[in-house]
Amino acid sequence: MDQIAEQLRALASTKERLEGLLDAVLTITGELELNEVLRRIVTTAMHLCGARYGALGVLDEEGEYLEQFITVGLNDEEKEALAGIEFPHGEGVLGLLIQDPEPLRLEDISTHPASVGYPPGHPHMRSLLGVAISVRGEIYGDLYLSERLDGRPFEHGDQEVLVALASAAGIAIESARLFGQVRDSAENFQRLLLPVLPDLSPYSAATIYRPAAEPNHLGGDWYDALRLPDGALGVVIGDVCGHDLSAAATMAQMRNMLRALFYDRQTPPSDVLRQVDVTLESACSDSPVTTVLAARVEPGEEDWVLHWCAAGHLPPLVITPDGQAEYLLNEPGVPLGVDPGLPRPDHRRKLRPGTTVVFFTDGLVEHPAHSIDEGMDALIELAVTYASLPVDELVHALADHRPSEGRDDMAILALRLPAQG
Repeated sequence: MDQIAEQLRALASTKERLEGLLDAVLTITGELELNEVLRRIVTTAMHLCGARYGALGVLDEEGEYLEQFITVGLNDEEKEALAGIEFPHGEGVLGLLIQDPEPLRLEDISTHPASVGYPPGHPHMRSLLGVAISVRGEIYGDLYLSERLDGRPFEHGDQEVLVALASAAGIAIESARLFGQVRDSAENFQRLLLPVLPDLSPYSAATIYRPAAEPNHLGGDWYDALRLPDGALGVVIGDVCGHDLSAAATMAQMRNMLRALFYDRQTPPSDVLRQVDVTLESACSDSPVTTVLAARVEPGEEDWVLHWCAAGHLPPLVITPDGQAEYLLNEPGVPLGVDPGLPRPDHRRKLRPGTTVVFFTDGLVEHPAHSIDEGMDALIELAVTYASLPVDELVHALADHRPSEGRDDMAILALRLPAQG
């Protein structure tokens, strides 16, 4: 009877472990950020085998040593004790898997001939279970566990589970790497679509673009500036809704249309935006919603005039020569792609010599933890703090100290008028 009960317990334990393994595979294969994938592999392995410590060593390109070592399970005191000590590169027992990728299971590490001991402050580890992780037939790294929580040595069943997890880990790592390559290529493509501003003398101008941090670096923010045939300067800032290649492609189309219309038509910015909206509606029935601010900087005898129209976009930020800052708050209109028939108001404002105008997208000020008004107020304070900087330093200061959390891409264009009219 006792033997039957023991077999039933073993079957139940096997079933539970199998279910846990399947859940673990779904967890690690559903993640796309490589660093997070690697850390989840370690924590999942520790959970499945009941281990206190876990680590994943990533091999260098030649497969000769560990160039990255991710550890999980160390408490604050243990981390502090190891502060300043270089992570292991695969010498001693850890190097056995580099030399031979067969699973390694040791009851007492110190008794193995390859053991070289621990550095000062390293927690004592007696048992070890390690398996190699391969990607496309090549060894990518090694997964290590140490010290079962119940004090017992690792068993053959632990080894089988870890080998199965390592197989799924290889697929997850490959997927994350491919995703990273595609994302980096797409981000590079998007940056190539953004213009390099021409010489706009006598104006000083600077731009900056920052991609979204998570989960997708792509976005639809852009800027542009060009000299117009009538002597005015055209400026555009915009944001296509979305974070994918489609948003980036739409951004390129929108920028090209606006540039062509701005240059060809010596008409108010509202007319340019209206024509773009009509063109988008007739050419594409499912064009994404886009916010845009189009402006003309027109020289006068003493002052300049900023003539602008917004399609649902945030207002320009003006920094006066004496370091004061304010938003040019007026009717913003509706975004492009909503209703081309709705009116689009134009606005005008005289600007003193030496004034700086900052055009920006909402990725600079939006934060889920507070209102957009708080972000806008914080940006005003930043503008006042860094008002005296050259424009190229100003845009970097605003981006580096942004009120937002960086989960959306952002674009900034700052234009400083000459000190004399």
